[in-house]
Amino acid sequence: MSALSNSNWSRRSLFRAAAGMAAAGSLAACGGNGRSGGAGSGVDLTQFFHAYGEAGTEQAIKKYAKAYDKANVTTQWITSADFESKLFATLLTKSAPDLFEFHPQIQMVKSGQVADLTDIIDPVKSDFNPADIKSHTVDGKIYGVRMIDDPQFFFYRKSMLEKAKVEVPTTLDELMEAAAKLTTGKVKGLYMGDDLHSVVNPMIWSAGADTLDEKNQIAYHTPGVIEGIKKMRKLFTSGHLLLGAPTASWDPSSLNQGLCAIQFCGMWAMPGIQKALGDDWGVFPFPKTIDSGKQSVYNGGWSMFVNAKGKNVDAAKEYVKWLWIDQKEYQEDWATSYGFHIPPRTSIAQSATKLKSGNAAEGVRLFNEFGHFDNIGWTQAMITALEDVFANSVRKDMDPEAALDKADAAVERELKKLFG
Repeated sequence: MSALSNSNWSRRSLFRAAAGMAAAGSLAACGGNGRSGGAGSGVDLTQFFHAYGEAGTEQAIKKYAKAYDKANVTTQWITSADFESKLFATLLTKSAPDLFEFHPQIQMVKSGQVADLTDIIDPVKSDFNPADIKSHTVDGKIYGVRMIDDPQFFFYRKSMLEKAKVEVPTTLDELMEAAAKLTTGKVKGLYMGDDLHSVVNPMIWSAGADTLDEKNQIAYHTPGVIEGIKKMRKLFTSGHLLLGAPTASWDPSSLNQGLCAIQFCGMWAMPGIQKALGDDWGVFPFPKTIDSGKQSVYNGGWSMFVNAKGKNVDAAKEYVKWLWIDQKEYQEDWATSYGFHIPPRTSIAQSATKLKSGNAAEGVRLFNEFGHFDNIGWTQAMITALEDVFANSVRKDMDPEAALDKADAAVERELKKLFG
């Protein structure tokens, strides 16, 4: 699900991990945080959510909480742009939440911040997408329950491609050519956000590489990735990219308003695009960076974690089990009623009628065929290192090899700290 649609910050920062637990401060000044007292008696629980952009999301989360009768569940709905820094700051205080949504991060496990949820997940483990289980597992224990899967791909205006006689691109070279042909007047051929952060990993995967390999060693420093960086530099300086758009790339407004012909965005945007454009749109995965590569889809999403350092760990785990494991009706509602997302539970995904036709069904197919999930060992420092490669090489014309060497040094430091 998208973040607040009137914000001008990068959604990428929320799809990936925060800087860690070192931040300090308080959430006392958070604006717009609503309370949702549950119907239960006894223990009081607090949960943290970032403010989603889709209408009805806040009301839905509070409705679920109110229906729980074994605890009084209060929801802090964080409307500011820096959800992750506020979350990690408050985790260091007496006001820390009992449970919170975020993304799998190995630092949270190694610091003892998140509780082991293996016991509540194991009975239904086979019903979860195996990749979601893997991305939340450390040393055989599962930390976090996935709530939604959010595949991301390119959305395009069918009529614009037909008018320009452009086929749907399957390679990065074809995407560059398409962007050139589709750029006319006030319309740019392609929009991927100003900083291009959302396409760093897809470009790497589509080059046949990865961030880390199975042994937690660097896997992104390859000739194919270097070639991809050079192509991205050429694209960035071509004049065919939409830069300085009114909204960030996770918001489909640029595509809907005709500012671009192709936009990188997420599946959550499908209902809004359908409402604005009717059937004049389609989706395709990130194209092959090099001929020997493979198309890719980044599968983001959100998960629920229990604060292992909280006062009510067992009660929080019971609530997580009740809502995100037992209540399938609420899980499907959360995934398909406020933007489109893929339920991580196989049984729910198979029965979700809204995802069975049209572009939604195509999005599910791309998710299944080309999807890549978060690596729990890929930390924020590592993410930043590769984002810096794009900043230096794509936006500032630094030699890609030198930029990757610099990234390698930063990533190796993190890997040594984490894995020895």
